[in-house]
Amino acid sequence: MSNSSTNEVTYASSVFSKDLSILRQLVSKDFKIKYRRSVLGVAWSVLNPLLMMIVMSIVFSYMFRHNIENYPLYLILGNITFSLMSEATRQSLRSITGAASLLKKVKVDRVIFPIQKVLSALVNFVFSLVAVVLVMLWFRVMPTWHIVWVPLGVLLLVIFCCGLGMILGAAVVFFRDVMHLWGVVLTAWNYLTPIFWDFQMLVDNHAPEWVIMLVRLNPMYNFVQLMRDAVLWQTNPSPAVFGLCVFWALLMLALGLFVFKKTEHKFILYI
Repeated sequence: MSNSSTNEVTYASSVFSKDLSILRQLVSKDFKIKYRRSVLGVAWSVLNPLLMMIVMSIVFSYMFRHNIENYPLYLILGNITFSLMSEATRQSLRSITGAASLLKKVKVDRVIFPIQKVLSALVNFVFSLVAVVLVMLWFRVMPTWHIVWVPLGVLLLVIFCCGLGMILGAAVVFFRDVMHLWGVVLTAWNYLTPIFWDFQMLVDNHAPEWVIMLVRLNPMYNFVQLMRDAVLWQTNPSPAVFGLCVFWALLMLALGLFVFKKTEHKFILYI
């Protein structure tokens, strides 16, 4: 290998190490700020999904459970999975505009900022898994080897969120209204995803085929279904569900990188 090639590799490695270090520091900063001056601290990451599960179980258990066994576990798995995407994308909205002062002072790969927000949401998600374990213990649901699908499903969801976060972070730089619009989108997306209701209800009630197809193609339906298959129903996700999880993760990452790289050179003019 020539000296020039060696120098290029060394420089690239140095830049990557620098960006990785900044990413770690930013995620750590987000975590500390979130629980600063909080008496219970990270315990809220466990209490929030538990309290939400209890309230929703009381409200919906007789309306939408559709003979679902261990309905509270069904609820909490759907909630924390959707919340990971919701929190990651909400934080990503301001990932670029909120880092304006840093971007103007430090030369750093801008893509780390939306990724940072997704990783911060992931840290919160990991703590919320403690709530899932507590619910499993309460209902005496013992995990099987199928639980190995959980890390893979979470990885695919994180990749999906990174791509979506890049698109949203870039869009907000040019169109601030996206911050308000995204809240409406998340609300509609939440109801379109079978979190507190069962997908089988659509089939049993003879819903139009286009509605059934829309739900099946919904990315979050597939990520939630994968989590429930592995933890609640203790089975392998169907090839269709797993295939769509991979498809949506890779497609959104590709779209996110394309949009972000196409627009990042203009960020400094608008932030």
